[in-house]
Amino acid sequence: MRELDDALRAVEACLFAAEEPLSAAELALHVGERADVAAILAELQGHYAGRGIELVERGGRWHFQTAADLAYILRREREESRRLSRAAVETLAIIAYHEPVSRAEIEAIRGVQISKGTLDVLMEAGWVRPAGRREVPGRPLTYATTPDFLTHFGLESRRDLPGLDDLKAAGLLDPVDLALERLGLEGAETGEDQVELETDAEDA
Repeated sequence: MRELDDALRAVEACLFAAEEPLSAAELALHVGERADVAAILAELQGHYAGRGIELVERGGRWHFQTAADLAYILRREREESRRLSRAAVETLAIIAYHEPVSRAEIEAIRGVQISKGTLDVLMEAGWVRPAGRREVPGRPLTYATTPDFLTHFGLESRRDLPGLDDLKAAGLLDPVDLALERLGLEGAETGEDQVELETDAEDA
């Protein structure tokens, strides 16, 4: 029993001190492979549920975060607009739903070419990363989402991405886009279409 308590305390301490989220395998390196890290994480998650800080999993990695309903107490908020072009939003969605995916595959799905700057913007935001090269002629580079993407949008994994029916029900698909989809056509890209994503920036 004492050994289990010590392992639980060790996992808790590692998560508290870590600068980045940790996977169960990384925690096992710190506390020893004999410890049932998965069970300990589940116990800690239950222990912190509903408290001021919570233990959450994002993309198979664990970290403590302030309870969402209390975040306003600990920071001053200001609105900071991050303007993404429609091309960037569509590219991010394609990567999220089809990763790992190459530039050519993104362009085939969108029906139009994308500029290098579109991917650069998404990588600078920390939501997209290079994911290796496809083992085909030319060995094109592929792209995938990051743990920061999951954290920003409140997802535990890509399995939590909304389905097409959910998007329709939420009114997030333009009726014209739906009509074009039914006709098997691609909408023309307009550089003037912009989507604003509001993010909260923390003051140090």
